[in-house]
Amino acid sequence: MTKVKTTLFFHSSVSGSATEVDAKDGIVTLRGDAASQAQKDLTTEYAKDVDGVKDVKNEMVVSTPSKKTQSAGDKIDDASITGLAKMTLLYHRSTSALNTSVTTKNGVVTLTGKAKNTAEKDLATKYVKDVNGVKSVNNRMTIE
Repeated sequence: MTKVKTTLFFHSSVSGSATEVDAKDGIVTLRGDAASQAQKDLTTEYAKDVDGVKDVKNEMVVSTPSKKTQSAGDKIDDASITGLAKMTLLYHRSTSALNTSVTTKNGVVTLTGKAKNTAEKDLATKYVKDVNGVKSVNNRMTIE
């Protein structure tokens, strides 16, 4: 349950704080509000990718989005982005945080290291792009 909640918290396109997570015997149930069907679907995908999750039941309700204003507390520095990106790669069993180096400068994340295949390289880019504060990702990983 904690791994799923933490994973959702790291991704800017889903709402970890507005999502209630319950887990029993590897089956995760998600409840709360989603701003769109895409956000609801993405929340399911992120939860499914957490190690130990066997299945996900998404009972989230798609609601009308409200206009979001950014406060000073919402801004995030490069060190925090790097940490969140590393944690994101670590939590997803489809990517290898151990074989990936992450650096951030002005919100632009650069990934280096080795990926097992093109799919893993592409997933690393996708997951890191969704980290709060990331402006873009330069994936310079090589395929083993």
